[in-house]
Amino acid sequence: MTGRRVWTGLDREAEAGFPQLRGRRVGAICNPTSVDWRMEHLADLLHGSDGVELVALFGPEHGIRGDAQDMEGVGSEVDPATGIPVYSLYGGDVGSLRPRAEWLDGLDALVFDVQDVGSRHYTFAATMLYAMEACSGRGIRFVVYDRPNPIGGVRVEGPSVDPGYESFVGVHPVPIRHGMTVGELARLFAAELSLDLELRVVACRGWERAMHWPETGIPWIAPSPNMPSYETALVYPGGCLIEGTNLSEGRGTTRPFEQWGAPWLEPRGFPRAAVAAEVLVRGCAFRPMFHKFAGQVCQGLYPHVLDRERFEPVRLYGRFLEWAWQSAPGEFRWRTEAYEFVTEPIAIDLLFGSSRPRMAIEAGRLGELDGEWRAAEEEFLRRRRPFLIYDEPTALRGTGRIEDVVI
Repeated sequence: MTGRRVWTGLDREAEAGFPQLRGRRVGAICNPTSVDWRMEHLADLLHGSDGVELVALFGPEHGIRGDAQDMEGVGSEVDPATGIPVYSLYGGDVGSLRPRAEWLDGLDALVFDVQDVGSRHYTFAATMLYAMEACSGRGIRFVVYDRPNPIGGVRVEGPSVDPGYESFVGVHPVPIRHGMTVGELARLFAAELSLDLELRVVACRGWERAMHWPETGIPWIAPSPNMPSYETALVYPGGCLIEGTNLSEGRGTTRPFEQWGAPWLEPRGFPRAAVAAEVLVRGCAFRPMFHKFAGQVCQGLYPHVLDRERFEPVRLYGRFLEWAWQSAPGEFRWRTEAYEFVTEPIAIDLLFGSSRPRMAIEAGRLGELDGEWRAAEEEFLRRRRPFLIYDEPTALRGTGRIEDVVI
């Protein structure tokens, strides 16, 4: 473990010989990030482990190998390395997002081990919740091998999800930046949805809430094709909002979600004086090789984060959208095509979790929602406290399920 400060849940379980799974028929939700510190994949580790019978693998969005682009359906197959069937949890319609009952038949345990990036928009936590619901009441142990939140566990930011706006990018009412690990989210989901589930979370060792990815010592593995670096994850809570528009979010370039724009945008008009001191914003030009405006030169903006502890990506990108709406009224528009298999509400409302931010942007009054967002963020910090695992020992009290965490 040279140079690594943090052991993931998988590292700890593999070293111990998979005690949570021994003697069980096991399925695993995994992707390329599902590796231990030696870069051995979860599927191979389970397949070769004495006392564990691996019988099924499940691939989230982007597939078990992580090679599929956004909103690209993935089919079921057989894993060539192990001969184990692989079932897709991201196909061609909304029904494909949940595991079928027959896929779970005969399982004694289902493992979730996928690296999240700390944003509600990112769909892996939604996949985890759908799998938890599918296992609820079936006597299947649900085991989460926890991994660090790459953008830290202290800050939360942005609005939650209003009733009627639930979706694959807003599966449960939490802020856009939730500041939790997937293990902590699993505990919150199980309690708030009253799931009949034997949940076990194998905690990380060495991770602290204030840590960002560079401090963990863990090599970055892209959890999806357009999440190439920690810096991408840092801006993603705000950068993903660009998906709800006809602007390019930088897919098809080497810096997706950081740079964004369109052929008709004029970046010199952006009021940089309004940007907070923790970020510098420059004009940029890029040519996407695929996705929106493929082959065309786009002009836009690129934020450079100076102080990651104070950086608020949701508010910054909200300001970007408000400026784009005002500066290019004849060109800028909201995305109305199907987004994660949903056409109503429209994409930007699903991403924000309600229609209020979109209407405020159109009125040039997004800043008026700041007080509402601050209050919601403070309320969520209190609400999440019983489900936290790291750095707050008293947070494990009061849930009645302290035994679900393997410290």
